[in-house]
Amino acid sequence: MIRDSFRTNFVREPNGLKHHPALVLNADYRPLSYYPLSLWPWQDAVKAAWLDRVQIIAEYDEVVRSPSTEIRLPSVVVLKDFVAPQRKVAFTRFNLFLRDEFRCQYCGAQGELTFDHVIPRARGGVTSWENVVASCARCNLKKGSKSLARSGLSLRRAPRQPGAEELRNQGRKFPPNHLHETWLDFLYWDAELEA
Repeated sequence: MIRDSFRTNFVREPNGLKHHPALVLNADYRPLSYYPLSLWPWQDAVKAAWLDRVQIIAEYDEVVRSPSTEIRLPSVVVLKDFVAPQRKVAFTRFNLFLRDEFRCQYCGAQGELTFDHVIPRARGGVTSWENVVASCARCNLKKGSKSLARSGLSLRRAPRQPGAEELRNQGRKFPPNHLHETWLDFLYWDAELEA
């Protein structure tokens, strides 16, 4: 007997259709976010279009059908109502790594990162934008609870609280692995135009 959860997932996401996300643009035709890129599963995009919450700008060649309707899968949708971007940046591990460009702020390494308190908590350091940086495990262990001077490490740049627009622009440096051709005009709207 086939388990119900397997059957439900199979029906909801047949293999040919689950890989067709829709790029979601704000009413000003900019992505809601660049990193992570604002994408919806095709089911959410179709539902939003059906409820008249979005305008479909571009479509895939694939279609979905019901007994009475056929609709091409949306690849780019624009919200009909403008969503104001966040002004304050949440202090999260992800946003910290994004601020530091996913690089260790001591040696510049990429890959497995953790975070480090520049002034160690054992010495009164606080967990804040101005005192926490992305760090690789090797540098984090080397520094331990020592000061920068005693550890022999130096910062690539001083930690500070980023602005929301700065983080959005930072996210544009990290495109996802897959960019559908219909998305490109909306993701690189400030690229130099060909003469």
